[in-house]
Amino acid sequence: MEIPKFHQTFTPILTVLSDGEVMHHREMSQLVVDRFYSKLTKEQLEEKTKSGDLLIFNRIAWGKSYLKKGGYIQFPKRGLVQITEKGKISISKNLSLNDVENTEDFLEFYNEENDKVIAPKTYIENASPQDLIDAGFEQIESEVKIELLDKLKTIDPFYFERVILILLKKMGYGEYQETSKSGDGGIDGIINEDKLGLNKIYIQAKRYGESKVREKDIRNFIGAMSGDTQKGVFVTTSSFDIGATKKAHDAHHTIILIDGPKLVELMHLYTVGVQIKQTYEVKEIDNDFFEDQ
Repeated sequence: MEIPKFHQTFTPILTVLSDGEVMHHREMSQLVVDRFYSKLTKEQLEEKTKSGDLLIFNRIAWGKSYLKKGGYIQFPKRGLVQITEKGKISISKNLSLNDVENTEDFLEFYNEENDKVIAPKTYIENASPQDLIDAGFEQIESEVKIELLDKLKTIDPFYFERVILILLKKMGYGEYQETSKSGDGGIDGIINEDKLGLNKIYIQAKRYGESKVREKDIRNFIGAMSGDTQKGVFVTTSSFDIGATKKAHDAHHTIILIDGPKLVELMHLYTVGVQIKQTYEVKEIDNDFFEDQ
């Protein structure tokens, strides 16, 4: 028996969850192994990825991720997983990777907003080993960014404001100041443009789900900016409509707009809200070493 590919775990995962009960993802993964892959050898069960994860559980985790995007399972709470009605009626279909990737739910998950985060690559024809490595890193990065954006849309709005200030400080700006949570006039924070605090930048952070930032929001932000600054940054987890973009562009102030995909790109780049899990080394022949022979 071979270790399953991640898409070969679709039906086993759905079967384990078929009773509809909420289950912890670790318990679910172990049951999948016990019920469907118990004939794997001890060596196979202990085989690890380059990052140190058990390969079989890594494959199940990826299978779970794709089923979630396809609408076959849901995560009611952190660490918990549950089958959906769509998942229940799909147990007997022996879902393939193509089946899942072409469902309406999966395609909608990678909508225009998430597509800007980086669309995943699942297959590269005639790929070189380096192409496969690059594609793998891109897909992992895509998954992390999309998960990060989902996380930002659900955290406390006040904490979201602090996340933005932390990010800007990590990007090299000076110290920041959080404004009062009541009567702040539309300003969520003030950050120094430089280490000495010679210039200030006003910050507005809107944690939205699907609603877009509109022209009125930009107008209110500009109106709340006092005379001691001409610069502002408006950040949202969603996007800006045409009116908001035009208002910011035409303003006498310098207004920088950061939407959800751009936000997670910056957070990923400056390691805010994410952490380095593993560093890989790729070695090549040192030709200089052999020149003096």
